[in-house]
Amino acid sequence: MQQNKEPNFFVIGAAKCGTTTLYDFLEQHPDVYMSPIKEPHFFCSDIRIENFSEEYKKYVYSRGINIQDYVAGDMSKKYWEWYIDDFSTYLKLFKNATNQKAIGEISNGYLFSTVSATEIKNKYPLAKIVMILRNPISRAYSHYLANVRDGRTTLPFREEIKNDLKKPVKGWCISHNYIEMGMYYSQVKRFLDAFPANQVLIFLNDDLKSNANNVGQKLFDFIGVDINASINYSNKQNEAKMPKWTGLIKFITQTGLKRKLFRALPESIQAKIKPVFFKEGSIPKMSEEDKQWLNTIFKEDIEKTQALINRDLSHWLK
Repeated sequence: MQQNKEPNFFVIGAAKCGTTTLYDFLEQHPDVYMSPIKEPHFFCSDIRIENFSEEYKKYVYSRGINIQDYVAGDMSKKYWEWYIDDFSTYLKLFKNATNQKAIGEISNGYLFSTVSATEIKNKYPLAKIVMILRNPISRAYSHYLANVRDGRTTLPFREEIKNDLKKPVKGWCISHNYIEMGMYYSQVKRFLDAFPANQVLIFLNDDLKSNANNVGQKLFDFIGVDINASINYSNKQNEAKMPKWTGLIKFITQTGLKRKLFRALPESIQAKIKPVFFKEGSIPKMSEEDKQWLNTIFKEDIEKTQALINRDLSHWLK
């Protein structure tokens, strides 16, 4: 009997909260098939490349993906993201699934999108939905550090946040959304309104840090696969790195040179070259003043989210 090669679970975000780590756990499991493009973003018709800022368009296109050629091939090369808008193309991401019980994908844009909950529900009403949330204050800072690393900003933290808040046009890959992405209440509520409670599993990044094994086992149990599979739960994903020369990184990122340089080199050589551009050692900490400033911005939404998901989040405000 031919297996139905379509997704039956989705990890929907939030961004900078640990979804790459969850992807790593899921990819290791023999009974799970994951999309080779980690974030295909099909179920968010309000997030499309043609609407992105020029900066983000250039960044996405620098990946050099011809999506039709990619899905027609063996898809052995893995990519972090794309924005697929055709359902038949999307389904080809899962053509290599064999006898896996769970088939899924992770797209952080789904939580932020205003339409994804409805779009997923309409196509896959029995799908399992997984999300992972992080203290929005530390999430915003992690997001900022990633943008410094990737050459998207050279501004100090608070100046960068205020600058982004003042942008006249907002949206996914239009502005950076440091604050907006951490306003979880309305984002989470959309999915809780669309799906029954037994189809939604919510983790905190705190859970991942305190007991990754437990998170992995709960995740596997939720999607219906063996919780005792041999998984390496100690891999660290997407660790922050600070550039040695922020202006240079910004220039080679915005011109596309950074992506072209690294894409032309074997992964073994890439690993050796990165230390030339990035510092080793500690990452700068957020100041207490900036923490308190963000605390006042996020306090009300954290309290509403806490009641919504029935978990104590008071430690996020301390």
